[in-house]
Amino acid sequence: MPADGGDTQAQRAIAQFLIDRLGLDAARGPRVSAISASAAMSPPFAGPPMARGAMMHGYGVGGGVRNLQVAIPLADGPWLVFATALPDESPMLSWQFLASMATMVLVTIAATIWAVRSMTTPLAALSAAAERFGTDLAAPPMAETGSTEVRRAARTFNTMQARLRELIENRTRMLAAISHDLRTPLTLLRLRSETVPDVAERDKMQATIAEMDAMIGTTLAFARDEATTAPRRMTDVTALVAALVDDRADAGFAVAFAPAPSLVAEVRPDALKRAIANLIDNALKYAGAARVAIRADGAALVVTVDDDGPGIPEADLERVFQPFYRLEDSRSRETGGIGLGLAIALSIAQSHGGTLKLANRSEGGLRATLSLPI
Repeated sequence: MPADGGDTQAQRAIAQFLIDRLGLDAARGPRVSAISASAAMSPPFAGPPMARGAMMHGYGVGGGVRNLQVAIPLADGPWLVFATALPDESPMLSWQFLASMATMVLVTIAATIWAVRSMTTPLAALSAAAERFGTDLAAPPMAETGSTEVRRAARTFNTMQARLRELIENRTRMLAAISHDLRTPLTLLRLRSETVPDVAERDKMQATIAEMDAMIGTTLAFARDEATTAPRRMTDVTALVAALVDDRADAGFAVAFAPAPSLVAEVRPDALKRAIANLIDNALKYAGAARVAIRADGAALVVTVDDDGPGIPEADLERVFQPFYRLEDSRSRETGGIGLGLAIALSIAQSHGGTLKLANRSEGGLRATLSLPI
C-alpha cells in the first residue's frame, strides 16, 4: 500500500512494474497485492537516505531526491524490503542552478575582459607611438614599463626611433655639405662666364648655372622639410591661405579665393604655407590661373586648388609626387621648377598626418586636394 505523502498513481505504477518484472501473478493471493512503494522528498544535496537498515542515495539535477522504499512479500513468508533514490521531478534548471551559472558567466566575462585589455593596451600604446613618430620626428620615446615582453618591445621601438632620427639628420647634414661644396665651383663658373665674349653663349651658361644652383637649394630645402622639428601652434588656416592668394593677386596673377569661415588647426605655419604655395604656383605655371577654396569636412580641413590646364595622365598622378619626376610634355624646364614642388607639398602634408591627392577634373584641368586633421 502507498505510504502517506506519496504520489498514489506513481506508486501504483511502480508496484505494477515490480509485479510484472518479478513474474508475480496477482491471482496468487493478497500477498502479491501487498507490494508497496513510497516516494518521500528529501532536501537538495542531502545525505544518503536510510530505509530499514538499507543505505542508498542519489541526487537530482537542480533539486532534491525522492527516497523510494519498496516492500515485497516473498513466497515463503518473509518480506523483501529495500530503498533507493529517484531523481526529483522538479524543473531541470532551478533558481539555485541559474544563479550559480550567472555568477560563473559574470566572473568569466570579467576575467576575459581584463586579460584582453592587458594584452591589447601595450599594442595600442605602441601603435600610438608609431603614428606620433610618423608625423613628428621629435616625438618623445615610449615609456618602458609593463611586462618583460612589453618593455623589450618598447626598448626596441625607442632604439629604432633614435636610429631613424639620426639617419635623417645625417642625410640633411650631408646634403648641406654637398650643397656648400657645389656652390663654390658654381660661383667660380658664374664669374668665368662673365668673361665669355659671346653674349648669347654667356646667357646660356649663366642660365644653366642658375638652374643648378636652384636645384641644389631646393633639394636642401626638401631634406630640411623632412627633418624639421618646428613646433606646431594653433593657426587660422583660412587667413593663411587668403594671405597667399592676396600676395599673388597683387603680383598680377589670375588667382581667386572662395570666401570661407575661419578654420583653426594645430599646424606648422611656415611648412604649411610652403606646401599650399607650391600647389598654387604649380597651377599658375602650368595653367595660368588658379582657384583656391578651403572647407571643413568632418574632422578634416580640406584645401583645394583647381586649374584649367592640360591635366596629368592618369598613369602619372602618383608618379609626379616622386622627387625630380617631371612630365616633359607639360612640365618642361622653360616653365621653371625641377620636380620637387609636389614632393615637398606631400612631405609636409604627411608630416601633419594629412594627405595630398591629385585628380583630373571632369570639366578639364587638375584639382589638388590637401587634407589635414583638425
